[in-house]
Amino acid sequence: MNLRGLLLLAGLLLLAGCAGLGPREDVGGQGNASAWRQHKAEVATIDGWQIDGKVGIRAPQDSGSGVLFWLQRRDYYDIRLSGPLGRGATRLTGREGDIRLEVANQGRYQAESPEALLEEQIGWRLPVSHLLWWVRGLPAPDSKSRLTLNADSRLARLEQDGWRVEYADYQQQNGYWLPQRLKLFGEDLDITLVIKAWQPRRLGL
Repeated sequence: MNLRGLLLLAGLLLLAGCAGLGPREDVGGQGNASAWRQHKAEVATIDGWQIDGKVGIRAPQDSGSGVLFWLQRRDYYDIRLSGPLGRGATRLTGREGDIRLEVANQGRYQAESPEALLEEQIGWRLPVSHLLWWVRGLPAPDSKSRLTLNADSRLARLEQDGWRVEYADYQQQNGYWLPQRLKLFGEDLDITLVIKAWQPRRLGL
């Protein structure tokens, strides 16, 4: 390929990246696709946050509610649940390839995958890696998704990898519109998350 061809290919790839919508996203609903792309690009720059809220969990043999604390620093997370399902305090920390779970009065466990660790020790089939995106009101980028936009061109509903996520309310914090209340429906597990306080950050490289 000659230089002109390389430059043309590079330009097409750049335009495709800027478009923000690929074949992995099927977008519908009331909102405007262009406004959604802009919102998505802005929120995707958030790579650190602190969340305080409440979580309700319903599973076939367990149900309950508790307090949520979530600290995110780029690829490292520290997620703490206190009180749900009568288990006491539960803490999930780590980054890809090095995940640790602490359950009060039970012990400490380690694995490479947060999904496998939670299912093995607690019995929840929860897509933790996707939650890093869903909690910001974004689809995870590594698999196909079906999106329904609200009138403000933000997510009203997301379907991805066998899960359905419904977004009821958003709040504006530091110039970003972020989910305040969302419900997750999976196989044998429903979760309601109410975020009382968002502290988003752009940490960068």
